[in-house]
Amino acid sequence: TIAEAFCHILFRIISEILMREQCLFPLPEPQDLFQASQMKFEDFQKDLRKLKKDLKACEVEAGKVYQVSSKEHMQPFKENMEQFISQAKIDQEAEENSLTETHKCFLETTAYFFMKPKLGEKEVSPNVFFSIWHEFSSDFKDFWKKENKLILQERVKEAEEVCRQKKGKSLYKIKPRHDSGIKAKISMKT
Repeated sequence: TIAEAFCHILFRIISEILMREQCLFPLPEPQDLFQASQMKFEDFQKDLRKLKKDLKACEVEAGKVYQVSSKEHMQPFKENMEQFISQAKIDQEAEENSLTETHKCFLETTAYFFMKPKLGEKEVSPNVFFSIWHEFSSDFKDFWKKENKLILQERVKEAEEVCRQKKGKSLYKIKPRHDSGIKAKISMKT
């Protein structure tokens, strides 16, 4: 398969470069791709709209508290709430911009890979796009593990061969042991 051939070639190249180190899996984990396939941009947009609505409701409620509170008791609450609401609006707007930019990048990526939406859909969904990559990454990871295991076995064989060669070319000589104890002296006399 394509994944197997790609894995084999890539692993050999990386293995040569990093000769003595075990190579790390170069693609996103299949589980991460599966989780990405489960997301929907519409759900995020819906959640952000709800947060915006809740923030407006919070602002209205704070305004009601300002109206019924006396001036002497209002100040720490009013200042803290105004800071909170101001920061929440900034954060909420940043999240909306981030989602818009992410959606735009996603659409550009699907266009780069020439993916077309299914009939009846306006655009390629993350489910369709990431499901394909999940399958590829899963297959690739299986082959990656097999290749890694083969390379490690080859390295073990090479190390064993080096050990055998060094044992054959020993730099020191082992002399036979001569018995010099009491037992040796008694056995010599008899």
